[in-house]
Amino acid sequence: MFINVDMKNQSHGDRSRSAAPAGPEAREELGAAEAAALLGVKLPTLYAYVSRGLLASLPGARGRARRYRRSDLLALRERGPARRAAAGALRWGEPILETAITAMTPDGPAYRGHPVAALVASRAGFEAVAELLWTGELAAAPPSWEPGPEPELAPMLACLPPDAPHAACLPLLVAARAAGDPGRFDARLEAVLPRARSLLRLLAIGLALPRAPSRARRAWRAPTLAQVVARAFGVEPRPERVAALDACLVLFADHELNASTFAARVAASTHADLYAVVQAGLAALSGPLHGAASDRFEALLAEAVAAGSAERALAERLRRGELVPGFGHPFYGAAGDARARLLLALAAEQGSRSEELAAALAIVEAMRREGRPPVNVDAAAVALRAALGLPRGAVAGLFALGRAAGWVAHGLEQAASGRLLRPRARYRGPGA
Repeated sequence: MFINVDMKNQSHGDRSRSAAPAGPEAREELGAAEAAALLGVKLPTLYAYVSRGLLASLPGARGRARRYRRSDLLALRERGPARRAAAGALRWGEPILETAITAMTPDGPAYRGHPVAALVASRAGFEAVAELLWTGELAAAPPSWEPGPEPELAPMLACLPPDAPHAACLPLLVAARAAGDPGRFDARLEAVLPRARSLLRLLAIGLALPRAPSRARRAWRAPTLAQVVARAFGVEPRPERVAALDACLVLFADHELNASTFAARVAASTHADLYAVVQAGLAALSGPLHGAASDRFEALLAEAVAAGSAERALAERLRRGELVPGFGHPFYGAAGDARARLLLALAAEQGSRSEELAAALAIVEAMRREGRPPVNVDAAAVALRAALGLPRGAVAGLFALGRAAGWVAHGLEQAASGRLLRPRARYRGPGA
């Protein structure tokens, strides 16, 4: 076995029983539910205010839930919703754009009215989910995407260092495909969708690069993108493994107006072509606060494996004053990320005895015992990666491939609106 995950709560010491606890109207520090009630908002809105820097939260004693100062809450309430929105524009939760693609719910995203959990449970298939996002129609059976001519990889490989991360190869593939496509500016739906299908297949085989170009070539003609991914990573495409990869791609496909999707929509609002829209999404996704967040959890996982103890690795992180990556989400709050629960369930179904999987699950359990924020999709996807026997760094590439389906959908919707996304700036420099 791997490690001891027992992180028992320490004694909180003797507490006086003589005084009755003060009511919420008398206490300066309030819990999340009380703070939301005082502001007259829902819990996700409260957490969004914290993420956007509009409200400070205080750590609870010994891992308990965070607290909020009454004086800060009253000051925020006095500013009113309009002024709060203006102050937070272009921060987390602002601006708000209308969309018919994805609704955010406490149970995870719903694509065109279809809850993502139901799509995973029904094994709708990533290709069908992508077409649902693009057209609004969910096919009764997974559609077959014809692979078309095999791409020439040699010129791209010449530009890649041998140790390039999986996700770092993808922008190069998109740029090469765009440069060789004379019809890239044809914006008709019947012209864009075949290109989108082929581009996603190209991204899938790109996960084999630069280390195994022969695997990329063999993977090109696999019948589904989940099978392409399995072959690109060099793992046996067993049915249960392929099903888990497919579900992972479905869970990654869209998450409303996240940073990379917003970047993609900005590009699409200028009537940039499909490749430019996906390239904009890839650029934003590469940041450590977005698509590369899984790599930060990978680093923690490596520390836990080396130390032989989740508790020791977490304690060392806290000693250095570092946040623990892979936990907490400003939208889902204390309820936790429903996508993460689905990914952890998929990891458990694989029956893996991987040391990395044991370490990942130990970290999740240790955080739960200490009352820390719940696991999010980044850490859970790394646990599934370990269960499937995929290489380190694979999650960032899988994230990009799955989310590309959403970028295409949002690009189509934004272009159809005919509106250029061009926010204004409030000048605060000299002379203001």
